[in-house]
Amino acid sequence: MAREIFSKDPQAVNVALAAALKNVSEIKAPTWSFFVKTGVSKQRTPEDPDFWYIRTASILRQLYIHGVVGVERLRTRYGGRKNRGVRPARFKKSSGKMIRLILQQAEKAGLVETVKDQQFGRRLTKKGRDLLDSIKVEEKVVIALKDYIGKDRAVEVQEEVNMGGENNGIETQSEE
Repeated sequence: MAREIFSKDPQAVNVALAAALKNVSEIKAPTWSFFVKTGVSKQRTPEDPDFWYIRTASILRQLYIHGVVGVERLRTRYGGRKNRGVRPARFKKSSGKMIRLILQQAEKAGLVETVKDQQFGRRLTKKGRDLLDSIKVEEKVVIALKDYIGKDRAVEVQEEVNMGGENNGIETQSEE
């Protein structure tokens, strides 16, 4: 289902998807969104003028990866650590109004649908899944350990990892 998206850089996907979402007429940032924080854990409002589209792209990507997702789960995903001054910091959830409104706009655009069967929440429609599949970005470059340090050295490193670096008091039988 979501295998292809894991091979792509998430930030590049969000930026490219946000650019594509600017062309969708139903998705627009409300005027009040430039004056409010995204949650109680934040100290300032978002500075990026395209914040609404980037957050919408990020939410659509989360729906693509996880399937059915509700507002509360997304609030937890976008929450953060609240600085409480002298008292210890605590985790606080993000604003639910923004997430709810983004999902409602995506639903009007036909990208998301409400699910009330076995799970409650929202999931991508065929149109939404096609939109995310149409985003073309570079794939992540992954270097294997053996390619990075050479095949012989990789075997030595793997043996050290398996042995814990030393023999840890365990006697090994050596063939002579």
